[in-house]
Amino acid sequence: MASKTDAPLDDLMMAMDVVDTLRHEEGQVARELKADDRDAAMIERLRQVYSAQGIEVPDHLLKAGVEDLKRDRFVYTPPAAGFQRTLAMIYISRATWSKWLAGAAAVLLVAVAAWYFLVSLPAQRAEADLLARLRSLPDTYSELVGRIDTLTENAEVEGKALSLADDGRLALADGRNDAAFKAEADLRQLAAQLQEVFEVRIIAREGVPTGITRIPDANPDTENYYIVVEAIDPDGKILKRSIASEESSAAETVDKWGQRVSETIYNAVRRDKMEDGIVQKGVLGQKRRGELDIKWRGGVQDGAITKW
Repeated sequence: MASKTDAPLDDLMMAMDVVDTLRHEEGQVARELKADDRDAAMIERLRQVYSAQGIEVPDHLLKAGVEDLKRDRFVYTPPAAGFQRTLAMIYISRATWSKWLAGAAAVLLVAVAAWYFLVSLPAQRAEADLLARLRSLPDTYSELVGRIDTLTENAEVEGKALSLADDGRLALADGRNDAAFKAEADLRQLAAQLQEVFEVRIIAREGVPTGITRIPDANPDTENYYIVVEAIDPDGKILKRSIASEESSAAETVDKWGQRVSETIYNAVRRDKMEDGIVQKGVLGQKRRGELDIKWRGGVQDGAITKW
């Protein structure tokens, strides 16, 4: 048996059902009756509908339902569009847009981090390194000139080193960084050349020709003679040298080349090798520490080739 506290809820549910039924019946009643007779007709129609379902509805509920229908009770009316409604809709849909916002923020964060570590930071370090090198160049020039002075007693070479250092300082003062760095590189190369020590030896091993002859295109009546050589340092290591070929006018870095010689030396080396397969006088030139040029045996001429 229902308690008294249940009755108001039952009446409310019944009233809602009555209004819902009225909405379905109202159109037909409105078409059939005038406005004055509409309320009574709707109440009678409701009574018939519920009676057909075996439901007894008190008249006061039927009348109340008609009044509620007129007042649009139990009808949800969405709030009008406005700033507050927009905020409310944004809040309600936060579960959806917050995921997209978080994803976009993560992508932006990764992009910013990648740009900083891959572009900005290396550029900053490169700029810092460049400034540090530029500041140290004057001291570097002085150090290299001092090193060259200790390596040679050749006044001409020492003068060349001083000239390179002066050119570098002038370029540095004018803001010509490339020229300033080139002066440093030239000084380092000069010092390295002075430090080199090696012998230019004639190659007499199998698979490599000891002598080569050429008839130049410019003078078919002349024959050029070359001895194939290599540079060997004091430890017996074969050095690579930059050799300018007189046939192509191009410099190549090679570990052996053909050095042009007189016919007399060419024939002497050939006879030497023919005796026992070994060239007894195998040193064609020497590069001493503190000197820039190779000191050749008599009869060695300017000119070389790199291919045969």
